[in-house]
Amino acid sequence: MYAFTEKVPDKNLHVNDRQFVAGVAIGIILFGQTGYALPPGSVENATTFKYPVYYRAIEAASVESVVSPKVGPEVLHQLVETGKEMEAQGCRAVVGACGYFANYLPEVKKALEIPCFFSSIMQVPIILNSLCPGKKVGILCANGSVLSTAPVLRNCGIHDFSSVVITGAEGLPEMQKILQGRGFYNPVELEKGLIRLATEMVEKNPEIGAILLECTLFPTHALAIQKTVRMPVYDFTTLIDWVYSAVVRRSFKGYL
Repeated sequence: MYAFTEKVPDKNLHVNDRQFVAGVAIGIILFGQTGYALPPGSVENATTFKYPVYYRAIEAASVESVVSPKVGPEVLHQLVETGKEMEAQGCRAVVGACGYFANYLPEVKKALEIPCFFSSIMQVPIILNSLCPGKKVGILCANGSVLSTAPVLRNCGIHDFSSVVITGAEGLPEMQKILQGRGFYNPVELEKGLIRLATEMVEKNPEIGAILLECTLFPTHALAIQKTVRMPVYDFTTLIDWVYSAVVRRSFKGYL
């Protein structure tokens, strides 16, 4: 027998009534209106991952409607409906491809049976627990003024705002192109700007012990940032890889 048939019971396999794909453990919900390029490393680029992912875009979601302190009812409705579709397709976890989707996390969790990970910022409590007391996490995000006023931080389990340092990239020329949905930006120039912001953040706040990148485009530049600041750098890919490792366990090989 082949490897697959060696591992499954000898009985009929059943499929959900609405299921038309299989083997996609991670469902990723995207903006319906993007307006920017999606390089390798970004959550929206499938080559970022070593395993299949299931993408769906919701039309109500855009930079304007989601990167906001406000919660939109239509965005919430479409997140729930898309999450349910992902459940039907066999996804074992749902990810929202924008850190500000965490505005909707409490309500979406109530409607789904599978776990939801709507922001890379959900990693911050774990990171803080790993650091020496008094250390902080520096959050480099797409829009700092929005993050400081939106429900995102509390919804991600951060209640002591003094434990984080927020730096927004909205002032960078390339980030403005992204936020304005112009359809293009220069990733080399964006990387230079992100490195400068991260460096300044750490220099001004020496108590920072790790950096968290909020935006789904920023993982592309995580290695360059880490080489500069020389500390742990977390982002959406570290979150999604961790989630995948939990929902798709692998057997161990070796010997005694």
